[in-house]
Amino acid sequence: QVQLVESGGGLVQAGGSLRLSCAASGRTFSDYAMGWFRQAPGKEREVVATITRGGGSTYYTDSVKGRFTISRDNAKNTMYLQMNSLKPEDTAVYFCAAGSTWSRRASVMDYWGKGTLVTVSS
Repeated sequence: QVQLVESGGGLVQAGGSLRLSCAASGRTFSDYAMGWFRQAPGKEREVVATITRGGGSTYYTDSVKGRFTISRDNAKNTMYLQMNSLKPEDTAVYFCAAGSTWSRRASVMDYWGKGTLVTVSS
């Protein structure tokens, strides 16, 4: 089992920045690819960004490219999402997830955190 706990969400004005963290415990963190997903009210959960076990490769959905940066520190069992130039449409609950396979599909991820709310005001 892997336990994931997100933090860093909050209320921010459009154009502002937030940094999300995902702290992992349980099994070896570096054994898992990781990802950030989000779900806005009334919408399906969607991928935001993913990162391989060693951090050497990343994926970003088009809407966040150039604004968000995913990273991980395997020594600290923690993953991050730096979010800059935030827009109201980024408002959602953000979830971190771990999977044995590097994928952008939520259905492939094995473990999930409970989420942290990000609200971007206009």
